Amino acid sequence: MKKVLITGGAGFIGSHVVRLFLNNYPDYEVYNLDKLTYAGNLENLKDVETKPNYKFVKGDIVDQDFINKLFDEHQFLAVIHLAAESHVDRSITNPLEFVTTNVIGTVNLLNAAKRIWGCTKDKAVREDRIFYHVSTDEVYGSLGDTGYFLETTPYDPQSPYSASKASSDHFVRAYFNTYNLPVVISNCSNNYGANQFPEKLIPLFINNIKNSKPLPVYGDGKYTRDWLWVVDHARAIDVIMHKGKLGETYNIGGFNEWQNIELIKLMCRIMDKKLGRAEGESEKLITYVKDRPGHDRRYAIDAGKLNKELGWKPSVTFEEGLEKTVEWYLESEQWLKSVTSGEYQKYYQQQYA
Repeated sequence: MKKVLITGGAGFIGSHVVRLFLNNYPDYEVYNLDKLTYAGNLENLKDVETKPNYKFVKGDIVDQDFINKLFDEHQFLAVIHLAAESHVDRSITNPLEFVTTNVIGTVNLLNAAKRIWGCTKDKAVREDRIFYHVSTDEVYGSLGDTGYFLETTPYDPQSPYSASKASSDHFVRAYFNTYNLPVVISNCSNNYGANQFPEKLIPLFINNIKNSKPLPVYGDGKYTRDWLWVVDHARAIDVIMHKGKLGETYNIGGFNEWQNIELIKLMCRIMDKKLGRAEGESEKLITYVKDRPGHDRRYAIDAGKLNKELGWKPSVTFEEGLEKTVEWYLESEQWLKSVTSGEYQKYYQQQYA
């Protein structure tokens, strides 16, 4: 069986990737490596954890000795690297944590893969190996009112989070150019969907609307983002890993721009309908708060390369995806309670310790 390592596989995006690979590739042995920080939740994978080709490994990518032993033992043929600190507000408070995980952790994985695959500056790339690095559109900085991020857009990170991800992207490309390590990189727009930790905008606001709590909106609320349904992101990762050209970067976006305030109002309308409230009731919860430092005004991804070269496109409209997401959170009250109370962190002890 082909051994595939997915880092951060208990997280929001990672759990959807793990599930897709387990369901679509029974001939792959999928190893989920996760440190299980506050954002890693093994309950996200309860529906697939008993599959015979699934293995969970608890560990930290920052621990170089641990990573080397793991690669030596299992001789992975593919790595999909999602493990990262990813919340901008947290990076402003503690930037060093983001440097350590996102940069040092990535280099540890690169070194381990380079060593077991025998990659050197004089040795050709092995076609049956791949190191797939998952990154973000935030490395490109902020756009004006027009234009889109392309794969060739110069990097201009504006927060400690995006700076750490930009650095890790550069290291991945350097290992391709210096050591012939077989790599691909993707930069995605904002993800939404089931199992997202409720510090991020959409699950936070769904929970707050449900409980009639204030909806804190930064600044004037006109910050613009491209939104991507997480299931479609997992589909894109699948396509890029299996069909992407080594050394290339692919932007993944939803072709779907929304100002934060308009997105929040749409959520309010959907929630009012689902909860049986009067139209406009939830909009009264909107509260404007002080803006955060270094807040990028607009992100917008051009995913045309991925569409034209590999045939990928989103499977749902934003309105359809958002309605599915709202329904999932309303039907998953116990999951949400477990996450917001911290009870979910006991699951590892119950299942694996």
